[in-house]
Amino acid sequence: MTHSILTNEQLKVFVQKLITKGNVVGIQRKENKYAFGPLENVDDLTLDYDVALVPPKQYIYPQWETLLRFQTEPSVKVESVMEAEPVTVIGVHPYDLKAINQLDRFFEDHQPDNNYLKRRAAVTIIAVTPKRASKWAFWSSMDSAHVETGYDLLLTDIGEKYVVETGTERGEDLLKKYAKTEKASTEDLQKREKIRLSLSDMCAEKRRLAASLKEVPALIESSYESEVWEKQAEKCYGCGSCVLVCPTCICFDVQEEMSLDLKEGKRWRVWDGCLLENFAKIGSGENFREERADRFRHRFFRKGVYLYNKFGEVHCVGCGRCSEACLPDIADPVQVIEKLKAER
Repeated sequence: MTHSILTNEQLKVFVQKLITKGNVVGIQRKENKYAFGPLENVDDLTLDYDVALVPPKQYIYPQWETLLRFQTEPSVKVESVMEAEPVTVIGVHPYDLKAINQLDRFFEDHQPDNNYLKRRAAVTIIAVTPKRASKWAFWSSMDSAHVETGYDLLLTDIGEKYVVETGTERGEDLLKKYAKTEKASTEDLQKREKIRLSLSDMCAEKRRLAASLKEVPALIESSYESEVWEKQAEKCYGCGSCVLVCPTCICFDVQEEMSLDLKEGKRWRVWDGCLLENFAKIGSGENFREERADRFRHRFFRKGVYLYNKFGEVHCVGCGRCSEACLPDIADPVQVIEKLKAER
């Protein structure tokens, strides 16, 4: 791990060279929102942002992905598909990186998902230390303000220049090939550390959990029969917006389709979500979570209990996207944890 300096102009030159050399995705302003998208000009890159509409996991774990193609004539043939074009993603915040690290652990566990792992290996991540938080963010409560792994390069704006930390050999090679850097001074690193220490205060005071992060799993698990689930779900539309914008959600549906002449077809997977009505429906027609309250509760148990018991981490990073996306304002984890805590 090394620390170097890029002035604002040097950073622009560096990013523009990356754009010229390959496929680059960056955070960009979309009216009053921000989103990751193909970057064609460095001037479109906006590193001073609060939160992206859709998490950058989409470039490692896409919303829609072909898994295999097959044919039935003249003979049966099946071909595995692994689409993994190299891409550089610029502007990833620490909480989204923590989510990606959790996805890595999930898809590597027990039976490794080769499609995911091949895409992950093809993605270069240039992260950035946040300069502001959205009004819905509570990542300071979720131990998501900092991350030590998952990035190739980490940028921190210290005013007129950036401290650049290398996280991998790939990141180091990028700097050597495309950037003109200077060694970070002691003063530069002190400024960086001061900024990092201030991140915990960046989220609004009211956007903090009523329970500590260590308390959350036990609090949720002991609240299985709580009335909070039913009361919150009374207003739930069942639209699934909360889970479809979540950076840690991993559920998907697998489907197959045939051509009209029945000679060929493909199998593909698409993001799915536990708040959707048919998520727990099986072939016989039985639905194991037919009631919205059951589905609403399952979302919290999945992230706060089941995955915690398996991996030792609560699978929520406090990005606040679910809260912002929820029209009836009932998906907010801060609000739900506060009600569970009060009920206890």
